Amino acid sequence: MFVKLSKYMAALTLIIAASIAVQAQKKDDKKDDKDEMRGKPVMWEQVAVADRDLFWGPGGEAMKPDLSKIEFVEEQKGGYSTKYRIKDGAGREWVAKVGNEAQSETAAVRLLWGIGYKTEINYLVPELTIPGKGTFQNVRLELRHDDAKRLGQWQWNDNPFKGTHELQGLKIMMSFLNNWDMKNANNVVVKRGDELDYVISDLGVSFGKTGSNGMTLFWRVGRSRNEPVEYAESDFVKDMKNGKIKFAFNGKGMELLKDITVEDGRWLATQLNQLSDKQIEDAFRAANYSQADIKLLASSVKSRIRALDLATGGPMPSQQAVQQTN
Repeated sequence: MFVKLSKYMAALTLIIAASIAVQAQKKDDKKDDKDEMRGKPVMWEQVAVADRDLFWGPGGEAMKPDLSKIEFVEEQKGGYSTKYRIKDGAGREWVAKVGNEAQSETAAVRLLWGIGYKTEINYLVPELTIPGKGTFQNVRLELRHDDAKRLGQWQWNDNPFKGTHELQGLKIMMSFLNNWDMKNANNVVVKRGDELDYVISDLGVSFGKTGSNGMTLFWRVGRSRNEPVEYAESDFVKDMKNGKIKFAFNGKGMELLKDITVEDGRWLATQLNQLSDKQIEDAFRAANYSQADIKLLASSVKSRIRALDLATGGPMPSQQAVQQTN
């Protein structure tokens, strides 16, 4: 009886010790998470827009992938597009996105980055052979590296930038780009040094049209991605009422656009107006669009900038033409 009791007590001691160890580990993990989230939150920063190279984008020419050798690492699960993690000739890791979201995401990132928003580092490769997987056209490569640690999602309705023009401007940009998949799952906090960058990681559904019905249950009807003609034919600014801007946007997260003020729109228009025609065209050239699509998309982007400018008190078209020639 004494031996059985001793064994029972020993087993109970081990269980308690294990439980204490688990709880201690959980506390350590929480402490590590808090330590990782220490840093300066940044979503947008004032930049010299005119100096930004929208062809090479946020990584510049120096960070472009080395295609001399490609090594397949693993397939990335989840999402609409097929994605593979690969290594290039320099040993850097990339997430290769294959399919019709590759071009639109490459261009969207450059337009956001061009006006100061934090973004991923990506490039469009016209043709890429991934060993064991095949040869693909128009592949978006998104950089993964040790100096940029991904910490998880950030929420549209709960972040350090509530009430700021930069957050409101980012919401407007989702309508500007027709990025109809405006959900928290596409957002990520990336830690770079002492900075916590609030980034939209997936912009692939841009440059098509949003849902054809304004009712929440039917927002998916009629949507498209990477369709330059449909993007050009879609509306942007719909109406102005009580100091708020109404957008012709029917997509996931459309309710986030209900609180956009004229002042928010004016702030964003001021940033967008600094982009030159060449920079806008370079964003689409970097995404390997045809010359006809570059012309159409660039024209559509400039038209949307004008629409936002006029809706928020900018110059009339005739005045704008005079300013551009001076």
